[in-house]
Amino acid sequence: MMRVRVDMTLCETHAQCVFAAPEVFTLNDDDELVYDATPGDAVRPAVEQAARACPVQAITVDRA
Repeated sequence: MMRVRVDMTLCETHAQCVFAAPEVFTLNDDDELVYDATPGDAVRPAVEQAARACPVQAITVDRA
């Protein structure tokens, strides 16, 4: 299992993570980022891509 953390003080809602891993990252009706902090390992490649794609490096992926 992995743990995903997003530093919301850094996040500028560029939504690159949403494009890379839509099963984990979404935008709510107010265009604020919402995410699954403990997604299954099957989506790890997409989540790691989302972390790399974040222009402000706000996403951290750890083992839970």
